[in-house]
Amino acid sequence: MAKAVFLDRDETLNPDPGYIDDPAKFEVYPWVPDALKRLRFAGFKLVLITNQSGIGRGLIQPEALEAIHRKLNKILQDHGVAAFDLIESCTHRPEENCDCRKPKPKLILDAAHKLQLELSQCYLIGDRDSDLEAGNNAGLRKSFKIASGSQKDLLKAVEEILKISSS
Repeated sequence: MAKAVFLDRDETLNPDPGYIDDPAKFEVYPWVPDALKRLRFAGFKLVLITNQSGIGRGLIQPEALEAIHRKLNKILQDHGVAAFDLIESCTHRPEENCDCRKPKPKLILDAAHKLQLELSQCYLIGDRDSDLEAGNNAGLRKSFKIASGSQKDLLKAVEEILKISSS
């Protein structure tokens, strides 16, 4: 069984100016590739889990979301980081009360099944309480809440994951 780090997208990996509906509007924080490279080097799979209700609201086209995620992977690859092993998105509106919207753990559990992950050896990094709750609800080893767009917090979470996983 493999180990992974689950990552939220908006305000964890990239600025969120609102519903991003065009890959040209999507940027990654400059410190993200190096942080993810460190996790890859330590043997972690990387899984993106993201609530994207803009699709359910009709504000983002599914093709645009796919293009944005292709751009994210290309940015990582351009910086020497392998693409995400898996990207799981909830595209429902909150009021739909679906099974996959964080803080529910379905995105994590589905990814764990697909990638044969050992959840007790997996971690999550996100910027909202719903991210942490999803990680806790899925039984991950530890979840980290970082301040939105915080280089210091992301790097600190990565350091702690590396420290915990090596002990």
